[in-house]
Amino acid sequence: MKEFIGTKIVEAEPMNRGEYNTYRGWQIPKDENPADEGYRIRYPDGYESWCPKKQFDEAYREYDNMTFGIAIEALKKGKKVARRGWNGKGMYLFKSPKIGCQIYSRFTGKDINDMQEFIIMKTVDDTLVPWLASQTDMLAEDWIMVE
Repeated sequence: MKEFIGTKIVEAEPMNRGEYNTYRGWQIPKDENPADEGYRIRYPDGYESWCPKKQFDEAYREYDNMTFGIAIEALKKGKKVARRGWNGKGMYLFKSPKIGCQIYSRFTGKDINDMQEFIIMKTVDDTLVPWLASQTDMLAEDWIMVE
């Protein structure tokens, strides 16, 4: 088998196996323990499932303690993110849209046909600037989603 890694943004609530089966209107199989701890998960497309607690805890984090890698995936999904210490100052990051434009470059003497996506920071004084991560930012686990 091949190995895979994934990042999803889901809604979840604690619910044991028995409660989930009741919620779905199912009979619990005799070989399953209704007291098994877990979570009811709702995916962005509305699909719902149940996941055992151990597997859920290995796969998901709450929005208030993300790694940089998870924060980047959130940016790619159109979310705004910030370091916890920035949030009180109103600073956050978001991904620029891909912009189709035609700009003449005096350096190359040619037209540039599109601008690639990049990360933008909204600063304290409400200006927008291109942003580059520091080593500290990349190793931090205090990234949060900003609504």
